[in-house]
Amino acid sequence: MGGWRGFSAPTWFHRRSILKLGFPPKTCKFAIAPERGVSARIFKPNTINPDQKLPLLIYYHGGALWLGSPYCTTYHNYVTSLVAEANIIAVLGQGPEAWLNDHSDFKRVFLAGDSGGANIAHNMAARAGVEGLGGVKLSGICLLHPYFGRREADCDSRGDGDSLVDKKPGVDNRWLFVCPTSSGINDPIINPASDQNLRKLGCSKCWGGALEIVETEGEDHVFFLFKPGCEKAVALMKRLASFMNQD
Repeated sequence: MGGWRGFSAPTWFHRRSILKLGFPPKTCKFAIAPERGVSARIFKPNTINPDQKLPLLIYYHGGALWLGSPYCTTYHNYVTSLVAEANIIAVLGQGPEAWLNDHSDFKRVFLAGDSGGANIAHNMAARAGVEGLGGVKLSGICLLHPYFGRREADCDSRGDGDSLVDKKPGVDNRWLFVCPTSSGINDPIINPASDQNLRKLGCSKCWGGALEIVETEGEDHVFFLFKPGCEKAVALMKRLASFMNQD
């Protein structure tokens, strides 16, 4: 679903608000580890009953694993719209907040992210499978255009003729830049296929719904962030909402 396209930081992180919601979800922001610049935002629906429990989504923003902020308008717009569509509580980043205990259904927790954020969501689910979550149930993960690498043996694969352009070298080089102490592109953090613990992934192993393969044709990497109002982006968000609200 789409390939990598270069972008400039100002365009990526400071886009004009395009929300069309009459009453957008409430948000609050807080620092988790200010000395390291780690922070998060929490989004909750405007209308919620005192005893109501909603699915909890932890969303990791993209940015090639080295760019981004939970406070940029691009992600504010996207997560706000997703919370309104799915009627969930969302944490952009991660961190505690008192009313999460009152309104979050910790038996329906989801991890999601796009690009580099999808990589983080996957690796957090992998760690949850090995280390556990202390009674919290990870119901599923949503990986949107995940930033993953490939096996070294695949590095010379360029498709058939001129119909495909090999964009992976740039992805591989970015990973080595972000994590120079890594073992390389076979590192399980960037290449899940090489992870011996993949079978222990922390989310539910058995899906009770119908299996459907969905492909978004003719769109580029994380198009839903840059064109959130287009028909395909709206359809994708509705599928995410449906996935998180399955019984």
